[in-house]
Amino acid sequence: MSSRQKWLLIISALACTYLIWGSTYLAIKYAIESFPPFIMVGIRFTVAGALLYAILRGMGYAAPSLIQWRGAALVGLLLPVLGNGTVSHVQLHVSSSVAALAIATAPIWMAIFSSLWGHRISRREWLGIAIGLVGILLLNTRGSLQGDWLSAFLLMFAAASWSLGSVWSKHMAMPQGLIGAASQMLCGGLIAFMFSAAFGEQWPVEISTRSWAAIVFMIVFGSIVAFSAYHWLLHNVRPMVASSNTFVNPVVAFVVGVWFADEQIHAMEYMALAVILVGVFLVLTSTTEAIPEEKIV
Repeated sequence: MSSRQKWLLIISALACTYLIWGSTYLAIKYAIESFPPFIMVGIRFTVAGALLYAILRGMGYAAPSLIQWRGAALVGLLLPVLGNGTVSHVQLHVSSSVAALAIATAPIWMAIFSSLWGHRISRREWLGIAIGLVGILLLNTRGSLQGDWLSAFLLMFAAASWSLGSVWSKHMAMPQGLIGAASQMLCGGLIAFMFSAAFGEQWPVEISTRSWAAIVFMIVFGSIVAFSAYHWLLHNVRPMVASSNTFVNPVVAFVVGVWFADEQIHAMEYMALAVILVGVFLVLTSTTEAIPEEKIV
């Protein structure tokens, strides 16, 4: 593969996480109109993971070992369940745009968690972290999250869980290639059903066409396509570059939410968006480290 082809592949994978995941916040909103949050997450990731796993095994990919299944289960817990599942639960109370805005702090959390594996946080990153925290405080002074500290905490917890799983996955035994993404989604979906049972969620009596359409969109595009692209990026570029989708997702979510769902965005939320994105930008551009040529496959 030529250098140009490798970079085109990286750009394509980033575009998938930017545009598709930016749209899935609204899809989550439509899906939970009928489905309880963790049932929805269970359906989404179990079906997507099972389909991708079956296809890859049929193509001759080796089955994960027991220790690799353990790694996939841990990442499945942190990303699809504690990350995506928590966001889905909070979206019962806040708009898709605000949920995406709070999750934009993921690169900040990644910078912090990367230090557990030897990454030295630079002054520029510390400045970005501080600015990002100011943006979060602004988000809680006016608008949808005003006074709703529980929702704010849960969104931060979701961002931190997603970030920890993303960084940790590079340091544990994990199935190689797309079989890794499939096993993580499959494990995450099954664990989500366990959470659903623990929380006493019930299967909906009526399911709208819009909710089913949202589920299908998230299975095909949000999970099989975008999650697989994200998994590939995590193992071929720095975690903070892979997570740069969180810099674009809030903007896409804002546009999609306003245009298609007529969501109302408060002036303070626009200000918080700008401040958080400045902090994320400082974190993501804190190093000039090039992508190692041998890591781009």
